[in-house]
Amino acid sequence: MKSATILTIGLVVSVTTTAVAQNADIRPQVPVVINHSAEGDDPCNYGVVYNLDPNGDGFLAVKAGPGLQYERIDKLYNGEQVIICGNKGEWYAIVYTKTHQGGNDMRDCNVEKNWPMTLPYTGPCRSGWSDQRWIKQTSG
Repeated sequence: MKSATILTIGLVVSVTTTAVAQNADIRPQVPVVINHSAEGDDPCNYGVVYNLDPNGDGFLAVKAGPGLQYERIDKLYNGEQVIICGNKGEWYAIVYTKTHQGGNDMRDCNVEKNWPMTLPYTGPCRSGWSDQRWIKQTSG
Protein backbone atom coordinates (compact mmCIF):
# COMPACT_ATOMS: atom_id res chain seq x y z
CA MET A 1 0.00 0.00 0.00
CA LYS A 2 1.45 3.38 -0.99
CA SER A 3 0.52 6.61 0.68
CA ALA A 4 1.06 10.19 -0.47
CA THR A 5 0.27 13.52 1.09
CA ILE A 6 -0.68 16.45 -1.14
CA LEU A 7 -0.64 20.06 0.15
CA THR A 8 -3.03 22.38 -1.66
CA ILE A 9 -3.61 25.94 -0.38
CA GLY A 10 -3.84 25.15 3.31
CA LEU A 11 -5.63 21.81 2.82
CA VAL A 12 -3.85 18.51 3.41
CA VAL A 13 -5.21 15.58 1.43
CA SER A 14 -3.96 12.03 1.97
CA VAL A 15 -4.17 9.66 -1.00
CA THR A 16 -3.80 5.91 -0.55
CA THR A 17 -3.48 3.39 -3.37
CA THR A 18 -3.16 -0.37 -3.37
CA ALA A 19 -0.76 -1.93 -5.83
CA VAL A 20 -1.46 -5.34 -7.37
CA ALA A 21 2.22 -6.16 -7.84
CA GLN A 22 4.19 -7.24 -4.79
CA ASN A 23 6.05 -4.46 -3.02
CA ALA A 24 9.79 -4.94 -2.50
CA ASP A 25 9.35 -4.88 1.29
CA ILE A 26 7.13 -7.98 1.25
CA ARG A 27 9.09 -10.19 -1.13
CA PRO A 28 9.94 -13.59 0.32
CA GLN A 29 13.37 -14.17 1.86
CA VAL A 30 13.54 -17.49 0.04
CA PRO A 31 12.51 -16.65 -3.53
CA VAL A 32 9.96 -18.66 -5.48
CA VAL A 33 11.92 -20.08 -8.43
CA ILE A 34 10.16 -20.90 -11.69
CA ASN A 35 11.84 -23.98 -13.18
CA HIS A 36 11.79 -23.76 -16.95
CA SER A 37 11.30 -27.11 -18.66
CA ALA A 38 13.20 -28.04 -21.83
CA GLU A 39 10.08 -29.95 -22.95
CA GLY A 40 8.05 -26.74 -22.96
CA ASP A 41 5.60 -27.91 -20.29
CA ASP A 42 4.00 -25.36 -17.96
CA PRO A 43 6.42 -24.94 -15.05
CA CYS A 44 3.59 -24.42 -12.55
CA ASN A 45 0.17 -25.82 -11.58
CA TYR A 46 -3.00 -24.10 -10.44
CA GLY A 47 -4.43 -24.49 -6.97
CA VAL A 48 -7.05 -23.07 -4.63
CA VAL A 49 -6.96 -22.32 -0.90
CA TYR A 50 -9.46 -24.61 0.84
CA ASN A 51 -10.56 -26.25 4.06
CA LEU A 52 -9.60 -23.38 6.38
CA ASP A 53 -11.50 -23.49 9.66
CA PRO A 54 -13.92 -20.52 9.77
CA ASN A 55 -13.85 -20.80 13.57
CA GLY A 56 -10.05 -20.69 13.61
CA ASP A 57 -7.92 -17.76 12.46
CA GLY A 58 -9.66 -17.98 9.04
CA PHE A 59 -6.61 -17.36 6.84
CA LEU A 60 -3.66 -19.16 5.31
CA ALA A 61 -0.37 -17.46 6.09
CA VAL A 62 1.93 -16.68 3.19
CA LYS A 63 5.45 -16.91 4.61
CA ALA A 64 8.78 -15.41 3.49
CA GLY A 65 10.24 -18.93 3.28
CA PRO A 66 9.31 -22.61 3.58
CA GLY A 67 8.84 -22.92 7.33
CA LEU A 68 7.12 -21.61 10.44
CA GLN A 69 10.23 -19.67 11.46
CA TYR A 70 9.82 -17.26 8.52
CA GLU A 71 7.87 -14.01 8.78
CA ARG A 72 4.26 -13.89 7.57
CA ILE A 73 4.14 -11.58 4.54
CA ASP A 74 0.50 -11.97 3.52
CA LYS A 75 -2.78 -13.82 4.15
CA LEU A 76 -4.97 -15.87 1.79
CA TYR A 77 -8.55 -17.03 2.34
CA ASN A 78 -10.75 -19.97 1.29
CA GLY A 79 -11.44 -19.92 -2.45
CA GLU A 80 -8.47 -17.76 -3.44
CA GLN A 81 -6.55 -19.14 -6.41
CA VAL A 82 -2.79 -19.62 -6.45
CA ILE A 83 -0.17 -20.92 -8.86
CA ILE A 84 2.02 -23.65 -7.38
CA CYS A 85 5.57 -23.39 -8.75
CA GLY A 86 7.49 -25.77 -6.53
CA ASN A 87 7.78 -27.17 -3.03
CA LYS A 88 10.20 -27.74 -0.19
CA GLY A 89 8.95 -30.39 2.20
CA GLU A 90 5.40 -29.53 3.26
CA TRP A 91 5.55 -26.00 1.78
CA TYR A 92 4.41 -24.86 -1.65
CA ALA A 93 6.16 -22.04 -3.49
CA ILE A 94 3.19 -19.99 -4.72
CA VAL A 95 2.39 -17.04 -6.97
CA TYR A 96 -0.95 -15.27 -6.58
CA THR A 97 -2.89 -12.07 -7.17
CA LYS A 98 -4.75 -9.99 -4.62
CA THR A 99 -7.70 -9.30 -6.92
CA HIS A 100 -9.49 -12.37 -5.46
CA GLN A 101 -10.60 -13.36 -8.95
CA GLY A 102 -8.23 -15.92 -10.46
CA GLY A 103 -9.01 -16.89 -14.04
CA ASN A 104 -7.27 -14.63 -16.56
CA ASP A 105 -5.77 -12.64 -13.70
CA MET A 106 -3.69 -15.70 -12.83
CA ARG A 107 -2.49 -16.04 -16.43
CA ASP A 108 -1.34 -12.42 -16.18
CA CYS A 109 1.21 -13.54 -13.56
CA ASN A 110 3.48 -14.64 -16.43
CA VAL A 111 4.58 -18.06 -15.14
CA GLU A 112 3.30 -20.22 -17.98
CA LYS A 113 5.27 -21.70 -20.91
CA ASN A 114 6.73 -18.33 -21.88
CA TRP A 115 8.80 -18.06 -18.67
CA PRO A 116 12.32 -17.63 -20.12
CA MET A 117 14.49 -19.81 -17.85
CA THR A 118 14.99 -20.96 -14.29
CA LEU A 119 14.85 -17.68 -12.35
CA PRO A 120 13.43 -16.31 -9.09
CA TYR A 121 9.93 -14.93 -9.63
CA THR A 122 9.87 -11.11 -9.57
CA GLY A 123 6.33 -10.23 -10.58
CA PRO A 124 3.96 -8.81 -11.64
CA CYS A 125 1.99 -10.87 -9.07
CA ARG A 126 2.86 -11.69 -5.45
CA SER A 127 4.80 -14.74 -4.31
CA GLY A 128 5.67 -16.62 -1.14
CA TRP A 129 5.39 -19.95 0.67
CA SER A 130 2.32 -21.65 2.20
CA ASP A 131 1.57 -24.94 3.92
CA GLN A 132 0.42 -27.39 1.26
CA ARG A 133 -2.28 -28.90 3.53
CA TRP A 134 -4.51 -25.91 2.76
CA ILE A 135 -3.98 -25.74 -1.01
CA LYS A 136 -5.74 -28.13 -3.38
CA GLN A 137 -4.32 -28.53 -6.89
CA THR A 138 -6.83 -27.77 -9.66
CA SER A 139 -6.74 -28.09 -13.44
CA GLY A 140 -6.30 -24.37 -14.06
